[in-house]
Amino acid sequence: MRLAALSRYWRTLKYLKPVQFYGRLWFKLVRPKPSHRPAPAQRPVEGTWQVAAQRDASMTGPGAFLFLGQEGSLQDHGWDGPLQEKLWRYNQHYFDDLNAVGAAERRDWHLSLIADWIAANPAGQGSGWEPYPTSLRMVNWIKWALGGSELSADALASLAVQARWLMRRLEWHLQGNHLFINAKALVFAGLFFTGREADTWLAKGQSILAQQMPEQILPDGGQFELSPTYHALALEDMLDLVNVAQASGRTDLAASWRLPIPAMLTWLGAMSHPDGRIAFFNDAAFGVAPDNAQLFGYAARLGFDHPGVPDGLHHLKHSGYVRIAGFGATMIADVGKVGPDYIPGHAHADTLSFEMSIGERRLIVNSGTSVYGLSAERQRQRGTSAHSTLVIDHENSSEVWSGFRVGRRARPFDVTIYREDDRLIAGAAHDGYTHLVGKPVHRRDWVMAPEALTVTDTVTGKGQHSLEALLFLAPGLSATEQSAGSLEIVDSTGQRVAHLRGEGGALDMVSATWHPSFGASEANRCIRLTADATLPHKMIIQIEWDVS
Repeated sequence: MRLAALSRYWRTLKYLKPVQFYGRLWFKLVRPKPSHRPAPAQRPVEGTWQVAAQRDASMTGPGAFLFLGQEGSLQDHGWDGPLQEKLWRYNQHYFDDLNAVGAAERRDWHLSLIADWIAANPAGQGSGWEPYPTSLRMVNWIKWALGGSELSADALASLAVQARWLMRRLEWHLQGNHLFINAKALVFAGLFFTGREADTWLAKGQSILAQQMPEQILPDGGQFELSPTYHALALEDMLDLVNVAQASGRTDLAASWRLPIPAMLTWLGAMSHPDGRIAFFNDAAFGVAPDNAQLFGYAARLGFDHPGVPDGLHHLKHSGYVRIAGFGATMIADVGKVGPDYIPGHAHADTLSFEMSIGERRLIVNSGTSVYGLSAERQRQRGTSAHSTLVIDHENSSEVWSGFRVGRRARPFDVTIYREDDRLIAGAAHDGYTHLVGKPVHRRDWVMAPEALTVTDTVTGKGQHSLEALLFLAPGLSATEQSAGSLEIVDSTGQRVAHLRGEGGALDMVSATWHPSFGASEANRCIRLTADATLPHKMIIQIEWDVS
């Protein structure tokens, strides 16, 4: 192995917890045997199960699916067909459709699907028995049953086998949302069944949650992987935990699990555009978690108030995001680290990137996420040049590599957020480029004033460097040159949306792509302000709009 590769491995691995090393070894070497003992008795439902948040339907027919924008069926691919990528196959085993929109109309399909899964997936074999899909499937089957459907005797027996298997396949080596969903599944099984064995499952799940909740749910309400999508999934998890505890008569557990939810609801609102959908920072895409309307509606059914998102400055200090809303516009910016040091798998090199809306129309976006895995496209989407921020010397600000790894990572500092008269101001610097010759440091400041946002990029250090400030326009928007350094941003009908000026470099526009969901790619345009400059150097972009 070359020295450069060894160095990258060191920059990646030095942050890991010991359990991520020995846990991975244990997970590979120790293979438990499935237990087919009779299932415990079901626990009587003592409370009321509230309708959970719903995703869009993913079944298109009996044994037929639409996942990640791709259709497939059991007839063509079975449950583990190699012609489909692993994430698609994982989705088959989740059983999300049991609790999706219009699920009652597909009840017969679901009954057949559960029976087919049990017959075709022997205990402990295949992708479906990996801990993450096992956890999601257990929760979905139990939610389906609590919602009024009836699990067969075979399905109840299988649930018990899955719970016993999961108890010995917990993903301590992966940590993060994987371990959290393992614990959630054990809680669901422990509250769905009754007796000594069920109590053991519940106790293990409670123990893990008690350890992980304070770490994974930050004081400002954000989920610690710093992705709006994974935050929405964590919020759904917490709402589900409250729901199952209340339905099982465990009001003590419900009261404990309710505590972080108000802040989580506020965080989701703050990290969403006025169109009611999430912003794209780190791994983020529509359609993975229930949408905001579903989550807020679910929370209301469980007795939570809908949080208002305040105008003005809203600093999510522990997550490292800032929202500025006023004068008819909204801006959300990343002034924080890329993620938890020991588990940055969903991080993008997007430090000091931002998104912006005028009214309810998105104007500036990051490029989103449409693929996982090890492809060149996955690498590109994680890179700095796929985000509305500044790129130095065509390098990534954080060393994203492989599908989910990060070596050297940008560290923000000197975060400033304040109001000055009628201006709303935020700014930060980061050290993600200081490994380059001349040790360049990037600072970005945003100033929101009536009908104008000024973005100032200041790069200090030494020597000559290539600088490229990128602004990705939302699909349907384009720009026409008005004069040197000046662009008019227009919609598909030619109507003016905003006016943009650039200083400190050459202004042009190139074709790009936006990825709002897995398997999706939409054409859009990217405005660039570029310079080959001797440091220090300053570049300024001003966006003006009319308040209607």
